[in-house]
Parts: sequence; structure tokens; C-alpha cells
Amino acid sequence: MDDRRRYPRMRMLKSGKVLLGKHALACVVRNISESGVCLEMSTTFGVPKIFDLVIGEKPPRTCKVMWLNDARIGAEFQDRADPHHPIAA
Repeated sequence: MDDRRRYPRMRMLKSGKVLLGKHALACVVRNISESGVCLEMSTTFGVPKIFDLVIGEKPPRTCKVMWLNDARIGAEFQDRADPHHPIAA
């Protein structure tokens, strides 16, 4: 299988939240790169194509779903991270 990612990914196991208006779905960040993230959650049902993701105390990042299955989402960041406060730190 070819890895078509533009940026190297960093494996991790960190909690996050997919923001859905007034509600949030808990998720686990499985890996992250400069351009995107892989999330694991109990279900991907109801997750919109574009959503905001919060990891730790960092500000939310807008993400676009690139692929998903029952329990995982591969998403591309739609904004640029602040280089002084990377999301993975």
C-alpha cells in the first residue's frame, strides 16, 4: 500500500473533541501531520463533512473529512496551525 501523504505523520494517542454546535463527540487522535489527522471514535455516524476539532488546550482546527469508516476518520486541516503553538505539542 502506497503512503500518499504529503507530510510525515506522527503517531499518538491523545484525546480530542469533534465539535458539533453545542455538542462534542469524544475522539482519540491516532496520528497527526501538518496537513491532517486520523481520529478514532465510538461511531462516525452524524459527523459532518466539515467540523472543528479540539485537541487538549489548543484552539479549534477546522477539518474536512477525506475518508471514514464506522470508527475512524481521516481528515485534512482546512486552516494553518500557528507555528508557535503546533496542535500536536
